[in-house]
Amino acid sequence: MTLEFKLELLAEVVQAIVIGLLIYRKTYKKLPLFFCYNLFLLVLTGASLSLPAHYSINLQLKIFDAAEIIDALFLFCVLVELSMSVLSPIRSKLSSRSVFIVAGAFAVALALIWPFAKPPGFSRLDHLSQIQVHVDVATSALRIVFFVALAGFSQFLSLSWRDRELQLGTGLGFYALVSLTATMLKMNVGTATAEAADTYHRLDQMQVGGYIGALMYWAVCFAQKVRQRQEFTPQMEDFLVSMVGGARLMRVSLRDSSKPEMKPKKRITKDDSSQD
Repeated sequence: MTLEFKLELLAEVVQAIVIGLLIYRKTYKKLPLFFCYNLFLLVLTGASLSLPAHYSINLQLKIFDAAEIIDALFLFCVLVELSMSVLSPIRSKLSSRSVFIVAGAFAVALALIWPFAKPPGFSRLDHLSQIQVHVDVATSALRIVFFVALAGFSQFLSLSWRDRELQLGTGLGFYALVSLTATMLKMNVGTATAEAADTYHRLDQMQVGGYIGALMYWAVCFAQKVRQRQEFTPQMEDFLVSMVGGARLMRVSLRDSSKPEMKPKKRITKDDSSQD
């Protein structure tokens, strides 16, 4: 049994524990997309462990590329879900379109990151590997930005390390940092020599180890009861409502300004009728 197999098997076990704790703590009701994402990863890891060794490398790359794209879409939706959970104290004051505004903000951030998500040596990769590396680097950078913003503004958002949102963001940010570091190092090392190939192999193991570390952190966090979510300060509440609802208010004002101005009808009085 190779070390890679042992690491993936350990990740499968810890992933199952995290899913069990999500069900036990009923967190899956509040964060259903995050729960489904963990189920997806559980199935994906299981499929990776059971994949026959005689499968061609090209076919394996195609499978992993498809899984990478699905993983990226899932992560994007999870980040939007976490953001809306952060805004839960003021959800009643937000419009039903607020989730689309938040998703649009993440889409803009990802679009800004995308052109720069090409590490040195990217052009030397084949097409399938380019897709995998490009998506992985872009989504990792987006998760790191999300965690830094969440942790940096945690005091203003009334968040602490006992809140699920910050716990999930920490796990996602930690694994993204490990994954991004390993990817950058792998691009520099390459596989030209036996020593380089061995280093490349160890960096793959480091990525799996970072993933296991994030899962273990979540398992410890989910084993504890979550505290009751604190309300925002009035100033922060007004700021968030105006920021998230700003686009909606702008659309309403533009719509109203585009309507033709209706002149009030002249009211006929007794004096006017007598003059007639």
